Amino acid sequence: MDRENRNVILNTLSILILLGVLFLFHRYGSLYQIRILNNMAIFITLAVSYNLVNGICGQLHLGPNAFITIGAYTAALLTMAPAKKQMLFIIQPLIWPFTVVHAPFLLAILAGGVAATVFAFLISFPVFRVRGDYLAIVTLGFGEVVRVLCNAWQSLTNGPLGLKDLEPYTNLWWSWGVAVFTIVAITKLINSSYGRAMKAIREDEVAAKAMGIDPFRHLLLAFLVSAFFSGVAGALLAHLITTISPTLFTFIFTFNLLSIIVIGGLGSTSGAVIGAVLFAWGGEALRVVESQIDLGFVKIPGIPGMRMVIFSILLMVVIIFARRGIMGRNEFSWDWLLAKMRRGQKG
Repeated sequence: MDRENRNVILNTLSILILLGVLFLFHRYGSLYQIRILNNMAIFITLAVSYNLVNGICGQLHLGPNAFITIGAYTAALLTMAPAKKQMLFIIQPLIWPFTVVHAPFLLAILAGGVAATVFAFLISFPVFRVRGDYLAIVTLGFGEVVRVLCNAWQSLTNGPLGLKDLEPYTNLWWSWGVAVFTIVAITKLINSSYGRAMKAIREDEVAAKAMGIDPFRHLLLAFLVSAFFSGVAGALLAHLITTISPTLFTFIFTFNLLSIIVIGGLGSTSGAVIGAVLFAWGGEALRVVESQIDLGFVKIPGIPGMRMVIFSILLMVVIIFARRGIMGRNEFSWDWLLAKMRRGQKG
């Protein structure tokens, strides 16, 4: 059997195994376990799309929370029934046409992705006029602008009150379906001529430009693709937690995503997936440090926010001792796994 056919078979088997695991959890898993799996899938979508700009293109982008916010609010406003909107917007009435629009979930999440993409396109012209720390500051500023607008624009976002009682449409099939599609789509993009050009820009933009590569065109493509999937993930997140407000989409969200891709390995899609899984699972496992621990002879009080302190320490440890993260810029492949298994058998 040649390598290409073998990889197709192994990829198909992996998807079938994933479907089987999801079916078992959907059928027999607890609500808590299902919630963690949904969080994993959403963070995989966010991390893989965020890594496209920061890892593959090498641009320090600190505004993904803006795209997540836009996707979440757009989808929420589209899926809510008109009667529920009328009851919810008590300070100022909702603006038209959202007062009468009621769309199915699929259309709503696509609209969330498109709305985030349109916003990314509009800000891309000032954003990509600068590089390095200046680009980070500009994108951070746009992220804060979106959050402040959500807090102040009461006739569209309901201001600080947010949007409540959303339909819990997000389930394992939606979240993991989007996650798998995101991984496949972005992997295809990275392995294409566009992806190779993005890596060339990351390594040396001046040299890439001298070779005929248009930096703005390729960075814009990565920025728009990342924004679209971030918006879709925001829509899924909104219909998972069923309540959104401006306080949910602060810079902490961006910091979490940055921690994920740095720990997993900047420039590695596989690393982004691993980092997202560890973050979603570890975030729940570390809840114990925020609650009181009774050891029998002594009671250790819980410290609110201690999870973020531990994540920050882990990030510093990775930067100091493993600067390239878990995967570096390497990607998982069946050839690598089979080679490891053969070496283990020989040993």
